[in-house]
Formats: sequence, structure tokens, C-alpha cells
Amino acid sequence: MKLIDGKAVAAQIKMEIAEEVKQIIAAGGKRPHLAAILVGHDGGSETYVANKVKTCDETGFQSTLIRYEDDVAEETLLNKVKELNGNPDIDGFIVQLPLPKHISEQRVIQTIDYRKDVDGFHPVNMGRMAIGLPCFVSATPAGIVELLKRYGIETSGKHCVVLGRSNIVGKPVASLLMQKSVPGNCTVTVCHSHTKDIRKYCLNADIIIAALGAPGFLKAEMVKDGAVVIDVGTTRVPSTETKSGFKLKGDVEFDTVAPKCSFITPVPGGVGPMTIISLMRNTLLAAKKVVA
Repeated sequence: MKLIDGKAVAAQIKMEIAEEVKQIIAAGGKRPHLAAILVGHDGGSETYVANKVKTCDETGFQSTLIRYEDDVAEETLLNKVKELNGNPDIDGFIVQLPLPKHISEQRVIQTIDYRKDVDGFHPVNMGRMAIGLPCFVSATPAGIVELLKRYGIETSGKHCVVLGRSNIVGKPVASLLMQKSVPGNCTVTVCHSHTKDIRKYCLNADIIIAALGAPGFLKAEMVKDGAVVIDVGTTRVPSTETKSGFKLKGDVEFDTVAPKCSFITPVPGGVGPMTIISLMRNTLLAAKKVVA
């Protein structure tokens, strides 16, 4: 069993991005600029955005954080999105999800200019990804594919089971892995809450990507020997072992599943670090106007 170290791969990519930014600036180019809109004070969102701002500093990007209280009017938020769309100094921006209930996430996402949508959630980016055109791929699926690539994990002709059908992870990662590309060329099965006998599909899988948000869902008896397991789950569960009183738990029962795997990602330290670095890579692509 080999542990896939997302932290180490993300650190390597961070150095590569920082080096490219140095070269752009040395050649008289513009420093990439990422903006983030944060609504309210959700603990998880606060942490994610703080990490994004910190990574901007470490890669030589400029960053702008725009805050609103959680009672902000939808129209106010949409007007700010339109303002960022029209600001030539901002290369890419994100609106941190989830948003308060009174705001339509889809309306906000669709208002973002797809050429600045570095989260890769806009329908235009989703559609372009599905047919293999240049686009911003959402950060978690991009991070998963990058890990498979950097660890030289064979995907061509393999059976990949994706657990979960969210627009942010399940659907896009399934689409990426069936593309004619490397990594890619998988036969993909997407399972979800209405799938009958999930165990049968998992036992037949060479690669399992668990993105259900159900802690410890994937058990050893669902995994065949030699499978590759990518755990996207990050659920906070109460814990007496940590100072904070909680710990992050993945969708995979790691201790029992890991001995059966050829490769597996831990939680934390697997897919998580790749998500933020994929956002940075998208911002660099936005600054270079790769998606037009």
C-alpha cells in the first residue's frame, strides 16, 4: 500500500506556480490577482478563505478579500459580482460557498463571467470541460486528476467508481476520467444514494473516488485487493483526542481499507491540499487568458 501525499504534491506545484509568477513579473507582466467574496462567518468557509489568501502570498499573487454579513441582500452580492467581472485588474474570483439560504447559489454562479470563474462552477466551464475545450476545471476534481497523474497511476481501461454525484466533485470527476486523455480513458460508474447494491459496484472497481460526505462509508468488504482509493470526504466529527474537540473524517474507513489498496489518500493531507493549489493554478491560467 502506498500513501498518496497530497500535501507534498501541492507544495511542489506551489513552487512551480511561484517560479512562473516570478518569470511573468521579470518579463514586465502583471501579477495574478485573485479576489474572494466571503458571506457570513461559517467556520469552514473562514478557514478555506484564510488558506487561499495565505497561498496567494506564498505564490506571489495579489489577493483581495471582500466580506459581507450573512443578511446581505442577494442584489447587493450580484452587483459586487458584476463589478468584479468588469474590473480588469481582477484576473479571477470566487464566491465562497455555501451561501445563506435567501441567496440563490446558482444565480450567483451564473452571474460570474466564466472567464474569471476560477472555481470552475459556471455552466459554460462545466460544458466546455465535458467536451474537452479549454476551461477552468473545478478545483477538487482537478486536484484528484493531478494526484493520479503525478503518482503514475494507470487509468486507461480501468473501471472507476465515483461515489457521489455533486456538481462540485462527482459529476465533473466522472466526466474528466472518461475523457480521451491521460489520466482518463476509464470506464466510469457513478453511484449515489439511490443506487441499489453499491457494494457490488465497488468490489468491481479498480479505482474508487469517494465523494459522498458520509464519514466511514467505504468499508474493507467493499474494496477489492489492489484497488486505488481516493477519499474526498472531509466531515468534522466530535473527538476527544484533539484540542478543538473535533477531527476531520473521510468517507473511507481508512484503517481497514488501506491494507487492501495499492494507493490510498489519507484525510487530512490527501485531496484537501490539492483543492487550494488547483484554484491557484486556475487563477494563473486566468491571468494568462487561457480561457477566452
